[in-house]
Amino acid sequence: MRIVIINPPHPAIGSRIPREQLTPLGLLSIGGSLIDAGYSVQLIDGEFGPMPEADLVRQTVERAPDLVLVGHSGSTSGHPVAARLTRGIKAALPDTTIVYGGVFPTYHWRDVLAAEPQIDVIVRGEGEETIRQLVRSIESSTDLADVQGIAFRNEGVPYATPAAPVIRDLDAYRIGWELVDLKKYSYWGGKQAVVMQFSRGCPHLCNYCGQRGFWTRYRHRDPTKLAGEIAWLHREHGVELINFADENPSAARTAWKEFLEALIAENVELTLVGSTRAGDIVRDADILHLYKKAGFERFLLGMENTDEATLKLIRKGSTTNVDREAVRLLRRHGILSMATWVSGFDEETDADYWRGLRQILSYDPDQIQALYVTPHRWTPYFTIARERRVIQTDQSKWDYKHQVLATRHMSPWRVFLWVKLIEVLVQTRPKALWRVLFHSDRKLRHAMRWYTRMGRRVWFREVWHWFFRDRRLTNGPSMQEFWGSPQEAEEESMAVTRKEAALVELPIGQH
Repeated sequence: MRIVIINPPHPAIGSRIPREQLTPLGLLSIGGSLIDAGYSVQLIDGEFGPMPEADLVRQTVERAPDLVLVGHSGSTSGHPVAARLTRGIKAALPDTTIVYGGVFPTYHWRDVLAAEPQIDVIVRGEGEETIRQLVRSIESSTDLADVQGIAFRNEGVPYATPAAPVIRDLDAYRIGWELVDLKKYSYWGGKQAVVMQFSRGCPHLCNYCGQRGFWTRYRHRDPTKLAGEIAWLHREHGVELINFADENPSAARTAWKEFLEALIAENVELTLVGSTRAGDIVRDADILHLYKKAGFERFLLGMENTDEATLKLIRKGSTTNVDREAVRLLRRHGILSMATWVSGFDEETDADYWRGLRQILSYDPDQIQALYVTPHRWTPYFTIARERRVIQTDQSKWDYKHQVLATRHMSPWRVFLWVKLIEVLVQTRPKALWRVLFHSDRKLRHAMRWYTRMGRRVWFREVWHWFFRDRRLTNGPSMQEFWGSPQEAEEESMAVTRKEAALVELPIGQH
């Protein structure tokens, strides 16, 4: 069976870095699983260019696949592109089976199967084992209802099989690095780069997170095996940078420390970047020197907001004091901090934005990433926000970088101006400019200058689109009218045993 995997181009300007592109980890993981099961697999990465949809269809048709797999990490905002692309493929190859996977189709499988007849099957949740079972079933023409973790049309009606089990051993499946030319992928100003994961999921209960339930349970790879794979990528393929895609890689302190020590023992010179919680940085104050020695240059800290009431509303489980201390500790150890700051909560006023600006400045982060609150139907926060009015009905704009919801006390243009002003003031404050221009660490100076160039490009593009390209509604539908009823009862996409469910009740540091 000939299988083609497609990584569709994403519409977001923030993911379009000139001459730089990161590897599609999820699709490589699916591909590696299928290769090891004996199938012929090719991958087309439409992010390069980005590739026009017509060219993607043409290249797919030229390969004459029996099965086409489509997925994207930017799942919600990337869905319109995936839908158009699969329509074109099915029109050209009507007998080819099309399988669709990712976070958005996992939860919106009913909607997708009802609206997109060209899509034959949806994989729900993580897919390394599910895709093997599915391909075997298609190949042997057996009943798809026997495959766990999928959705399809049963007698014309969308139907989902029982959830597939959580993959307990993340090292049981291999990443298919051979599916791409690794030398074509770069990040951080030209460094050859790949995306990897130490862990999947997160043990914390933030109620707005669209990823936590998708992975269902927190698990991590074998620390020594992962360090060995990273070292192999560096020595054999010249990889210089690892971008960790984990929601919370450092959640299990003991295993995380073991990984850092194993990577240090490999004695490879790498740049590591990733995301984690401010609380983990504070917790690990005594081992942050290992973070630095292993190669970490920057952490994105999911602070989300500087208002204590908002942090409680979204069940962040952190405080402003912890967030501020995390930035300070990272700087002391020569690691850059990027603070995420989310705006657009319903009760915000001008006074809240002014207070938020002052607090962010007091944190003194090296970089800031401003986002807009973007609720997902399968999260508990959706229930809280379901009556809020939608001002942006273009699904491709639901990417955290576009304002999609109205706020009670402020017009959209005021929210937008506050966000853009805060970004400028934080990034151009004297301390920040001094570090960009004169930081004593050459590598960190390079990193900050690179981010400043990228950020400036995105900032001006977003302003241009706001005033001249994007269209917003003045009296749009409610969230529930737009997306449908809350789906938090289905938040966990995979099945777990009692033993696995009990595991997350242990103190995080004991995992």
